[in-house]
Amino acid sequence: MEWLGWSWRHRDRTPMRPNEWSWTRWAGLGATAFLLWLGVATLAGVAADTALDLKPRAARHILLDRQGHPLAEEAGEWNVQNQVPLYRMPQRLKDAVLLAEDRRFFSHRGVDWTARLHAIWQDVRAGRNVRGASTITEQVVRMLVPRPRSLWSKWLEGFDAGRLEARATKSDILEFYLNQVPYASNQRGVANAARFYFDRDLDTLDTREMIALAILPRAPSGLDPYRGGAKVLDRRSIRLATAMRHAGVLPAAEWQSVVEAPLELQAPPRRSAIGHFRNYVERQLAARTGNTPQRVTTTLDSGLVDFAQGLLDERLANLSGRRVRNGALLVVDRRSGEIRAWVVAGAEADATTPGRFLDAVLIPRQPGSALKPFLYAAAFDAGWSPAERIEDAPYAEAVGTGLHRFNNYSRQFYGEVSARQALGNSLNIPALHAVSFVGPDRYLDALHRLGFSSLKKSAGFYGDGLALGNGEVSLLELVRGYTALANGGVTVPLRAIVDPNAHAAPGERVFSRDAALLVGNVLSDPWARAMEFGRYSTLNLPVQTAVKTGTSTDYRDAWAVGFDSRYVVGIWMGNLDQTPTDGITGSTGPALVLRGVFAYLNRDQNTKSLPLPSDLPLADSCTHGESGCEQIYDYRTNAVLHAPAEAWQVAGPSILTPTPNLRLAYDPRLPAERQMFRFALGGVEPQAKVTWVLNGAPIATTRGPEFMWRVTRGVYAVEARVEDEDGARVLGPVAFSVR
Repeated sequence: MEWLGWSWRHRDRTPMRPNEWSWTRWAGLGATAFLLWLGVATLAGVAADTALDLKPRAARHILLDRQGHPLAEEAGEWNVQNQVPLYRMPQRLKDAVLLAEDRRFFSHRGVDWTARLHAIWQDVRAGRNVRGASTITEQVVRMLVPRPRSLWSKWLEGFDAGRLEARATKSDILEFYLNQVPYASNQRGVANAARFYFDRDLDTLDTREMIALAILPRAPSGLDPYRGGAKVLDRRSIRLATAMRHAGVLPAAEWQSVVEAPLELQAPPRRSAIGHFRNYVERQLAARTGNTPQRVTTTLDSGLVDFAQGLLDERLANLSGRRVRNGALLVVDRRSGEIRAWVVAGAEADATTPGRFLDAVLIPRQPGSALKPFLYAAAFDAGWSPAERIEDAPYAEAVGTGLHRFNNYSRQFYGEVSARQALGNSLNIPALHAVSFVGPDRYLDALHRLGFSSLKKSAGFYGDGLALGNGEVSLLELVRGYTALANGGVTVPLRAIVDPNAHAAPGERVFSRDAALLVGNVLSDPWARAMEFGRYSTLNLPVQTAVKTGTSTDYRDAWAVGFDSRYVVGIWMGNLDQTPTDGITGSTGPALVLRGVFAYLNRDQNTKSLPLPSDLPLADSCTHGESGCEQIYDYRTNAVLHAPAEAWQVAGPSILTPTPNLRLAYDPRLPAERQMFRFALGGVEPQAKVTWVLNGAPIATTRGPEFMWRVTRGVYAVEARVEDEDGARVLGPVAFSVR
């Protein structure tokens, strides 16, 4: 060491030049510049005063169910619905949290320097980050002003913690922390965590459970007992209980119970997600009161929503092998229009349902036969009745240069049927006759007045297919339409918010009371649907309920809608990506859910039958069955609200098929004698003499308006020379081809 001392004593002491700086001056200048930069960067990086505000976080409306209870809290940035004042927090819980997170909380001023230095020493010894030593105040700052986890953020949090301590009391800071501390599965606050892990309120927890709630925020996912962290949580709980005993805040008897008693979890019943319903409500509130957060009592029935969510999800799980993944359900009180349940399948935060962020209640889809009740209500107003006789026979219609042949679901035709049978069995051919009788324009106008705003095209665009549901409507629109039928043909505005001061506007009458009630009577008649659905159908409910199903093209959509004396229920199943299901129909998919929901709704109700006009006469009609003429008694309407559409009646004789420029295909694989095509006329008496002329040459003479022509390849023009009591006339020519 002597040489070192000698070197220091004999160092070069040559005088500095006037403009030469020593290393000490450079070091001082650098330190000054760094401190200046650090001060400016710190001032620029600390949080604004408005960010350090501990007022209750209610960026959105707080939604309550119809009984005033908070609806299920969906995952969000803040716990806004289940906040508990500090004075109502159990003392054992507060003691455990303070010992676990910040022992000197009431003595420091934002930063616990003793714990900070101890944590640094532990990190240095371990060679890694072992302990953060953040105080409760610093953790609150981290919640209020999220920053990347870094040393610089830690530096800024210390200054913000000091500022927060200067403007808020310790009690306010601790209360905010306990109400907003994050847990696993997007749970925030000790009250929500108590429900999530033990399905109980805070004041009913035992010491073991309170200690677990104090420890879980340290590693919400790693310690989560639902995810395999039970053993580690158990060890840390015993360690914290021992620390509480040594600190004198836990008696020996309670410590013993914590050490010996295992932690018993009690998961709460699954609560339905209300995010889609919230969006619907908030759009209404924004139009009425602006965006100021407030407590809003909604029309939802929490118990019904939870039951319906579980039932719908379970049914879809059972049908998962048949390629159906999405669904929606809506329940409405038909008298008040209050929405009692708004459910989207798989909408929970932890669900894996594709498209769960889309509100299937509002997305337009093809309703299929679910629209037919409105068509028959319009037909009843135009003069038909349930006893009206309609022909159910093969029918084709021109589409471009081809023919579209309409069929019933079963591919059977029943000949002459009553309107009751046609609607009850959802037969397609009679529905086409009905839309011709009513008129597509008048039918579409009635749908618009019912609230089907999704049908934006003209009647000419939809054509006769409107009778079979080729347009697209939402579940909300469909249920609103059925609510009008359930209320005697008068629309009822649907309501999602309870407002005792609001006066319901009178609805618009779209159908006569007789027509609407007759439709309900038909849809609730099990015998009316026996031909297609069988006598013991899923649609036959114990309480009189009008039920209608619908299935769209390629089985892309399956619907079931019904109403009884009190409620209207609508269900849709399908795939939001428009892919078809594996043969799911309204009766095989949503019908079972419909039964379950009505059973729940009527479990404690004095049920009633559907109303029926008392002044309608019963009349008999004859239908030809296997035993000849079979008498059918049914209601007949007296008044005509709308005259039938004359524009769609046949004004005179015409060629119905072939249609102009029709293209037919010859199949060489089939015998030539079996390839036949039907020439048909409209407006011609059954006994009229008709001479059929093809390319100028007569080919046949028939009595009546039809002739079966043997198909051969070529280009043709067909004429029909008709002779009857009105004289002789020539129809056509109509050009067509066979390839």
